[in-house]
Amino acid sequence: MPDVILRLALPSPLRRLFDYKAPAHTAQTVFTPGMRLRVPFGRREMIGILVEVVSHSEVPADKLKPAIALLDPVSPLPPALFKLCLWTSQYYQHGLGDTLSWALPVLLRQGEPAEARQERFWHAAADARLDDPRIARAPKQRDALKTLAQHPHGVAHQLLSKLQLNKDSLDLLLAKQLVSVEVRRHGPGPRAEHWLAQPELPLNEEQRAAFEAIRASLGGFHAFLLAGVTGSGKTEVYLQLIHECLEAGKQALVLIPEINLGPQTLARFEQRFNARIALVHSAVNDRDRLDAWLAARDGEADIIIGTRSALFTPMKNPGLIIIDEEHDGSYKQQEGLRYHARDLALVRASQEDIPIVLGSATPSLESLHNAYTGRYGLLRIDHRAGGAQQPKFLRLDVKSRPLDSGISGPMQQAIGQTLANGQQVLVFLNRRGFAPTLLCHDCGWLSECPRCDARTTVHQRSSELRCHHCGHVERVPRQCPKCGTVDLRPVGAGTERAEERLAILFPDYPVLRVDRDSTSRKDAMNQLFATIQKGQPCILIGTQMLAKGHHFPRVTLVSILDADGGLFSGDFRASERMAQLIVQVAGRAGRAEEPGKVIIQTHLADHPLLVQLTEQGYFAFAEQALAERRAAGLPPFAHLALLRAEAHKPGQAEAFLDEACAAAEALVAQLALGGLELLGPVPAPMERRAGRYRAQLLVQATFRAPLHRLLNSWMLQLEQLPSGRQVRWSLDVDPVDLY
Repeated sequence: MPDVILRLALPSPLRRLFDYKAPAHTAQTVFTPGMRLRVPFGRREMIGILVEVVSHSEVPADKLKPAIALLDPVSPLPPALFKLCLWTSQYYQHGLGDTLSWALPVLLRQGEPAEARQERFWHAAADARLDDPRIARAPKQRDALKTLAQHPHGVAHQLLSKLQLNKDSLDLLLAKQLVSVEVRRHGPGPRAEHWLAQPELPLNEEQRAAFEAIRASLGGFHAFLLAGVTGSGKTEVYLQLIHECLEAGKQALVLIPEINLGPQTLARFEQRFNARIALVHSAVNDRDRLDAWLAARDGEADIIIGTRSALFTPMKNPGLIIIDEEHDGSYKQQEGLRYHARDLALVRASQEDIPIVLGSATPSLESLHNAYTGRYGLLRIDHRAGGAQQPKFLRLDVKSRPLDSGISGPMQQAIGQTLANGQQVLVFLNRRGFAPTLLCHDCGWLSECPRCDARTTVHQRSSELRCHHCGHVERVPRQCPKCGTVDLRPVGAGTERAEERLAILFPDYPVLRVDRDSTSRKDAMNQLFATIQKGQPCILIGTQMLAKGHHFPRVTLVSILDADGGLFSGDFRASERMAQLIVQVAGRAGRAEEPGKVIIQTHLADHPLLVQLTEQGYFAFAEQALAERRAAGLPPFAHLALLRAEAHKPGQAEAFLDEACAAAEALVAQLALGGLELLGPVPAPMERRAGRYRAQLLVQATFRAPLHRLLNSWMLQLEQLPSGRQVRWSLDVDPVDLY
């Protein structure tokens, strides 16, 4: 019988597979793709995943090493997820081993068994009595038995100390057969008899139409874009669709853009459903994450909620995928496997033949284009739920007006009036820290990062200068490093500075700051939101963390302190992001009975983009932006791939990219590929970052197929280039920013 040769994917960026002999004592084993094996690799051991079994290897038989051990009797990866990983690896031009590694929970990557935890539960025996003569002189045992008798479902072993149960006393009771120990698999309990824990809300006409359209497609693949204005009740549509899905015995996967939205989303789902819900994101510890992954795979979790990585959670009975805030940039992974969770979710829904709903008040131009061309069903909800009114926009021209920590006089008056009316104010400034930079008033020196082409931000509370690009931190100098004078001034305003000034201007009201610095402590975000939900007049100041999906019923004024940043940028997506951010932040205002107002401070009050957005709405802006993209030959009317390179020495990255560009041009001619354009190489917009010099080469294509034909051959050549060993390079297919 010929030797069985196992072809494995190992967690490395190399785009190749590795051959091994089957481990000892596995002659009768049926090997299936997805099984994990421990194998020797150089001087260390690695966990590989079986891709295929072959009878011939290009490696000479005497050089083939045997695998050390087979870790799984059956593959822990369901075939559907394995198929998705193969597609992902191919499309994003990423090593299959590394792609499979991203898809697996950390503990499975490390070789842990693909089994849920076993938990021990202590029970009082059915015939145990407190007056049993065997414990007459053992008060501790009698107390332990009494406590257990009060818990008919048993007490989990890890909760013994909380109930003051002594392990020694329990062991003695066990020996006397007065208590028993039951071993249960850790995870969700049995499913509930009735799914609804609270009644559903009535749907208005637009919500009902959207719900019925999607419900009609349950049971087959169909993509829908649910474009509902902020506060229109998209979540209620999601909840009622999930109810239909659960009634059909299926599971639902809900993706959200931010970890911070996890607790409030989970709370809303737990209030509505008697369902087994698994929460999957990077803040969940490795053991709980594996348990959630296994529960979903085995059909023991009904609803899976998570951030982008939750897309790779297997489902035994998939029924529906929902992508909330589908336009959000955080669905794109920016290092390693650079996948886009929204785009990949569409592939998964198609492969598993289930419907997918993309929801947003400000859909991405790509999704809108797909809806307009008929690839997605377009469902619009143009009115807010419960009769709430859309907020009114005011553009406040601040040219030649004095700004006090970034806040103009009319803005201060509007904030004061809102607070006096007993309502809440949201102040939006997408800039962390106290001030964007530190300036010497005498010689003009500016605080710059020694490792990046960027200025350091002043953080007053910690008396530090921080680089928000590479993380460099230094103390604020007492005097100018260039001329020695002590007249150093913070220039511009960040959230810290605005918070400090607002606290002085409005001393009778709490000022709550919501940004990455103020919410880094565990549970800080929940505490802040608990304070806001009390409804007392207060000022919320924060960055884009405030813009996403939060419901603040008492906020009636949104103040946007600086709207000019996105109007002039080298990135063609900057205006789209700015429009989405303004509309999303504005959507926090007037979500209950009181009408909302949005004041936008700008030096360019007559800018056509701002005028169109505030007077005609997001869809008018989006149609204009799509027309401009079509004329310029930019996505979604073209397809991009960005080759990035970085090196310690200037010129090294460009030298590698020059060779890469020459190789690509030769391939384009050889394969007779049309509609492809190579732009660059050029230095990155921020050339030096974290001490490395960066450059990039952009490939632009009219059609996707020729682009991927080029990439398939090109990547194999790039891995062989000697200059590639001196640089760190990566390919980004469908990049969301060109930074």
